[in-house]
Amino acid sequence: MTLRSILHYPDNRLRQLCPEHKSFDSGLKELVSDMFDTMYHEKGIGLSAIQIDVITRVITIDISKEMDQKIVLVNPVILERSEPIIFDEGCLSVPGFYEKVERFNHIKYEAQDINGNKFKSEASELLAVCIQHEIDHLDGKIFVDYLSDMKRSKIEKGLIKQKNNKTSSQRTENPYIK
Repeated sequence: MTLRSILHYPDNRLRQLCPEHKSFDSGLKELVSDMFDTMYHEKGIGLSAIQIDVITRVITIDISKEMDQKIVLVNPVILERSEPIIFDEGCLSVPGFYEKVERFNHIKYEAQDINGNKFKSEASELLAVCIQHEIDHLDGKIFVDYLSDMKRSKIEKGLIKQKNNKTSSQRTENPYIK
């Protein structure tokens, strides 16, 4: 089990456009394994490679309650969108914050599996939203980009406060500091 560090908003590395993934080898399998380990550890349902500072078009998803239905999408592309909905979203890169975002309730997409085989599929509801959210990451977008400046600013201040509180508690836990 290898856990990777998740980049947190507003880290500029999250804004990078991820190039197509070309190598379907043991390195991809290791990356995907690490992504699932990290995603499950953080209690997430989706993770894109860029969120762990790997600049490539790879997504892992598992929306099942039992966390036993792994989905890997390499080089995913949305072909069609329909049925706009408002969905309450969160993100492992924006921990502790949830906001309503307009997405599409049904999508058709194509991708490659972990072995490089191309396929087309459809998704609805939570899975469709999750795929759209993770593809946004691969394109350098974060769900907060859909929010008003005021809401985005509030989230940024909240994340800074979280970080400062975490740093303070780490300092006070040091037995050498009195």
